[in-house]
Parts: sequence; C-alpha cells; structure tokens
Amino acid sequence: MDLVYFLVIGALAGWLAGHFMEGGSFGLLGNIIVGIVGGIIGGVVFGFLGIGSDGSLIGSLTTAFVGAVVLLFFVGQSKKG
Repeated sequence: MDLVYFLVIGALAGWLAGHFMEGGSFGLLGNIIVGIVGGIIGGVVFGFLGIGSDGSLIGSLTTAFVGAVVLLFFVGQSKKG
C-alpha cells in the first residue's frame, strides 16, 4: 500500500506543479516521475531549511509539490540557456 501512496502523491504533485509552472500535464508517467523526483528535491530543500514533514498526506504532497516546482524551474531555465 505504501507504493500506491507513493505513486499517487507523485502523480498529484507532478500534475499540480506542471499546471503551476504553466507547463501543463506530462501524462501519468511523467507526472509520477516529476512528483517523485520533486519529493526528493523537496525533502532536501526542506531539510536544509530545518523544516520537516509530519508524514501526513498534506505534508508529503506539499514537500513533493515544492520540490517539483523547483525541478521544473531549473529544467525550464536550462532549456532557455
């Protein structure tokens, strides 16, 4: 069940970040990948700032969303330059 939870959070975070960054949706698999990588990046960023997720649905989704936005920002910047 943890894997399903992990994939759902990743897909939702990737979808939200894609729309927030005006990139649109990346398809189910793309959203999952963006969300999972975003979760890792968000965990590192929040850890560096001393902010911890409580492990709840909202906390996990927020961490993955913030990380996915950071990821998409840097991907967008690398495409421009």
